[in-house]
Order: sequence, then structure tokens, then C-alpha cells
Amino acid sequence: MKMPPVISDSYFAPCGMNCWVCYAHLKPKKACCGCLNQDAQKPERCKTCQIKRCVAEKGLHYCYQCKEFPCKQIQNIDKSYLKQYKTSLIANSKKAQKYGITVFLSEEHAKWKCPFCAGIISLHDQQCPNCLSNKP
Repeated sequence: MKMPPVISDSYFAPCGMNCWVCYAHLKPKKACCGCLNQDAQKPERCKTCQIKRCVAEKGLHYCYQCKEFPCKQIQNIDKSYLKQYKTSLIANSKKAQKYGITVFLSEEHAKWKCPFCAGIISLHDQQCPNCLSNKP
């Protein structure tokens, strides 16, 4: 899969994840179409995500819009993402809140575009599934 010219705002998950760089989105067959889009190809844990459900129940779109942000659920997933992938979903959310989702995703575009084949480097394994190059 090649990096598109622009990442749609619909790929910014309520928790602060850029779904465009998720391994589930980058599968060659049955690619997930992002947290805020159809459930058809999503992993089961994404279909039943408590964070997404919480945001919807509160009538919000993103966790950063909540007065309780960052709540315990977000702190827990953030801790996990920091440890495993060196990415903070809280920092992502704060940046999107401050500068806008479009600006955040344009920075993500540059950060995760493979310099060798213009593919998309996976946040989860730091590798481009097209050419198998590792993130520089």
C-alpha cells in the first residue's frame, strides 16, 4: 500500500491513534479501514473498543474533548504504546487538539512514509510491508 497524498481525518481514532499506520490497516488482504469507519475488516478488539464506546456514549468524537482526559483507560493504553511502540497517544491527542487533526496527520504523513518505496511504515513493527525496509 502506498502512502496517499493526504491522510483523511477519519483515520484519527478517538484515543489518538493514527489508524493509517496500524498493522491492521496495512494488511494486504482485508485491510481495516480505521476506527471511525466501517467495522467489516477490523480486529475484534477494535470492534468492541471500550474507549470508542465511552466517547460515543458521551456524545464526543475524541477523548481529548472529554473533561476527564486523560482518563485511566487512556493512561493505560498510552503507557502500553510508549513501552511497546515509543508512541504516546496522549501526546498525539494533545497535538491534534492544539493544531487540528489535519495538521497532526500531515506531520504523521511525513513521519511514516517509507523513504524507499513511498509505502507506509507500520507503527507496530516499524517496517514497511511493501519493501520490508525498517523505519530509519
